[in-house]
Amino acid sequence: MKLYSYWRSSSSWRVRIALNLKGVRYEYAAVHLGRDGGAQNTPEYREKNPLRTVPLLEWEEGGKVHRLSQSMAILAYLEERWPEPALWPKDPLKKAQVWMLAEIPNSSIQPLQNLAVSKQVGAAGGDGNAWSKHWNERGLEALEAWAKPLAGQFLVGDQVSAADVCLIPQLYSARRFGVDLAAFPTLTRVEKACEALDAFARARPERQPDAES
Repeated sequence: MKLYSYWRSSSSWRVRIALNLKGVRYEYAAVHLGRDGGAQNTPEYREKNPLRTVPLLEWEEGGKVHRLSQSMAILAYLEERWPEPALWPKDPLKKAQVWMLAEIPNSSIQPLQNLAVSKQVGAAGGDGNAWSKHWNERGLEALEAWAKPLAGQFLVGDQVSAADVCLIPQLYSARRFGVDLAAFPTLTRVEKACEALDAFARARPERQPDAES
């Protein structure tokens, strides 16, 4: 398997964590999102992923090349292909709760803070960093409130789930934008538990081949 990734992309980071948790070996293919207009915008990469985003998972099976983009779709595929350890509980309610918590970073924070959006905000005369900070604070406030009654060692009970996979990269982004995380004790407590696991540690941005200082 080949993962097209950018070291600081939170969506790519989610997939790296999931691959590590499930013990799936993969080749890392760096896609620099900022240099020379962004490698994601080259004709070669656009042919692979018309949306021009990372992550992109690529593999060959049955003599055919397969590709998947969108981190949650990739996580869902990995869950079906390698069911253990599970990223979603079997219990219907707990499974839905994991989806709910995962979707707060995935759909209510990250899309509003990503590089393309912040650049457009700046081009329109706004402050891209202030914009990103606002949406991180708003989303994390909701995530803390929802997680508080559900959390055990991790966001939903005592097993790592897709919600934790989405949480860790988002807290990293929030710090980059100057968010004070003291207001989110449940989230930061779970973060410490996740970061003690090797699968999470190996997925960190600074440990990727294309990491920059």
